[in-house]
Parts: sequence; C-alpha cells; structure tokens
Amino acid sequence: MATPVIMPRQGQSVESCILTEWKVQPGDTVAEGDVLAVIETDKASFDLESTASGTVLELFWEADDDVPVLANVLVIGEEGENIDEFRPADSGGASVPEPVVTSTSDTSTPAVETTVQPQETIASTASSASVPSAGISPRARKKAMRAGVDAEILVGTGPGGRVIERDVDAFLAGSPRLSATARVRAQQDGLEAPVRGSGIAGMALASDMREPGAIDGADVTPVKGIRKLIADKMMQSLQGTAQLTLYSSFDATACQQYRKKRLADGESKVSINDLVAKAILSALKVHPEMNAHFLGDRLAVFHEVNLGIAVDSPRGLMVPVVEGASKMSLEMLSAEIKKKAIACRDGTIQPDDLSGGTFTLTNLGMLGVENFTPVLNPPEIAILGVGGISVKPKRQADGEISFVDQISLSLTIDHQAIDGAPAARFLQTFVNHLETHPGENPQTIEGEE
Repeated sequence: MATPVIMPRQGQSVESCILTEWKVQPGDTVAEGDVLAVIETDKASFDLESTASGTVLELFWEADDDVPVLANVLVIGEEGENIDEFRPADSGGASVPEPVVTSTSDTSTPAVETTVQPQETIASTASSASVPSAGISPRARKKAMRAGVDAEILVGTGPGGRVIERDVDAFLAGSPRLSATARVRAQQDGLEAPVRGSGIAGMALASDMREPGAIDGADVTPVKGIRKLIADKMMQSLQGTAQLTLYSSFDATACQQYRKKRLADGESKVSINDLVAKAILSALKVHPEMNAHFLGDRLAVFHEVNLGIAVDSPRGLMVPVVEGASKMSLEMLSAEIKKKAIACRDGTIQPDDLSGGTFTLTNLGMLGVENFTPVLNPPEIAILGVGGISVKPKRQADGEISFVDQISLSLTIDHQAIDGAPAARFLQTFVNHLETHPGENPQTIEGEE
C-alpha cells in the first residue's frame, strides 16, 4: 500500500519549510529511517527521514520549493500503485513526465494535429545539423542582414528557440559563433557561450559552454536556503527600521578580576560574554523601555527578557533565544547560552528556539573585531554588539593615566521606537554594572541611573 511522507511541523511557529536537496529519486528503494531530503526553516536545517519502507514512486516538489508543513512531500510503495490521491494540488511537480511517443507505422492511428512550419524554419532546421529550431523573426533576420550576420548560426532565446532581435544584438555585442554541438547544448541544456570561444576565430565549442551567469575566474553559486533567508531578513531590517548606532566601551578590569576570583573560590568558569549578557539583564531592569518590539502602530514592552544570542554556525548566522533569561542566575544563564550555541553548530537547534527574542546580543570580539555596526533583528528595537579587547589609556580617580583593557560596544536601536538619549542612559547603566559589580543579580542595582 502506498504511503505518503509529509513535511513535518518543525515547531509551532513554522508554517513551511524549504526543501533544499533531494537525497533520493523515483525508483530508489528506501527503508524506514533513511534520509530522503534536506529541509530548512528560516534558520535551521534538518533531515527528512522516511516513515515507510518500499520504492520511491514520485517526488511532489522540486529542490528549493517552499513546502507547507503537513503537505505530502513524496510517496513510497510498490511499483505500479496509483498515487493520484496523494498528489498535492500546489506542488512543484518534481517528477519528470514520460515523453509521448507517436507511432508513424500504424495508419489506423487517429489523425494528430500538426503545424506546417514556414519554409524559412525548415531551411534553418536543415542547415543546423538537426538542431531544434523555431525559425527567425522577420525583424531579427532584417537586422542580421544589415549587419552582415548569418542569422542561421544564431542561438534563439525566443519561444521554442526562435531567433529574435535580442539574439542578434547579443551576437553583435561580442557573443561568439557557436559550433554545431555548442548550439545543441545551448538549446537543449540552456547553456551559454563565453565572450570568446576556444575555437577558430573565437568560435565557441561544446566544451566552452557554461551555466548562465557564469563569470570568468570565479565560482558562481546561487544564493538559496538559509543564506537567501538571511539576506532577505537583513534587507527587510534595513529598509523597515530607522537604525541608529551608539558607540561606547568599558574597562574590563573588574570583569577579569571577578572571573579569577570565581576560579579561586572553586566556582564554575564564566566568560566575558556571560558577564555581558548578565549586565544586559541588569540594565534592562532599570530601562525596561529597551526590552520591546516595535509593531508599526504599537509598542510592546515586555516584562521578562528573552535574550537572543547571535551564533556563527556552519549553516549561517543563527540567533537562538534564551527564554526567561531575566529570571536566571549567572550560572544558569552561562549554561543555557552554551547549550543553545552548541545546538546551533551541531544542527540540532529547534525552530521554536530561534524566535521570540526581545533583545539581542552579538559578539565578534573573539574574532579580533574591535568595532562593528550590528543590524537590528526586527521587531526588536535594540541589539548590542561587543567587540574585542584593546589596551587604551584611562585617567584614574587620582588623576594618573594608566593603560587598561577596554572592550568596545555598539548599540543599534530603532529610532522609530526609542530616542538616542534613553538608549545612551541604558549604555551608561550597562557599563557601570560591568565596571563595578559584574555577575551580580539585576535586583542589586534596581533604581540605578
């Protein structure tokens, strides 16, 4: 009995997944648990596993299709089974239809509609070594004659391979003549010729033909999957928000001393990033207006902080969210950040863990970046960027100048939702916390300005 394999729901917030790569083809034999395809949500990638054993009868979608959750993706069963009931109405139709063969020896076959080709088309077909052709448009032929170009050698890009005016223009702009085999590859495989081929007088040979959009001296790959989603989201962020970035820095001496003291006291190890995350929670307790979403005509200020942590993963930038971070101790916060980061890099992060953030932290300091401008993660109204450590002079209370480790900060806000002054006050509170009592709970500085 034929069994469909559906697109699983990867979290309550996910309505569709991108089918990025097929691992099987129709006719393949699979067992339950075999990987059938690779699918992606807006940030995470997963394997689609078989829920049945048998033969792959049909694939209902193409690679890179956006497939609704719970839709049938393919069907598994025994050869010859009827699968029409499983075929989704809006699928891309990955299966290749079988060619229709018309027998010319059976005179009892009903008459088949034929189209009488113009004589110029027949001549063109005959002269192109049986290359499929739909002829040449009158305007293209006239333009080619004026320019002294044999229109019969051009590859057509019009309907059915018809040579049209733009094909003549492309040739005159420097496109080479095509050999007979190169012409076949152009028409049948959709390949294009370089500016100059390797044949005599620059003729493009079959070996010169390449994928459309190819660039000499470069590897060209399509932007798709997570990379395309990230690109789209970044453009939406910049186009839909009024982004303003404030820059500051803090003296890392107190943080470094605090970390050493924890180790000396036998407590768990924490990173500078953990202390920064804890300081964000402390500052947001004093400045809750920064812990918000801008929704166009509404502003949602949240009671609790769901802290997003930007993570560099093999699949691209991910922002897992530590829910209820404002209720966590430093140790709990540190452990949860590490757990979410590892899940992102291992590809096991769940889609629901990548949404719902109210404030985001991104840190490029470990990569040697001193300053950068972070991009907002809408609808959040703020994101804090942390740079690397650099040695800078600082005037002490007694007037003496000493050199200390400074860490740069960059706070990007949506100026539609928050002004520069309150954002600057948030930075002041944040810096003061890190320079005076890092690692302490938010309530210890309640009311601090």
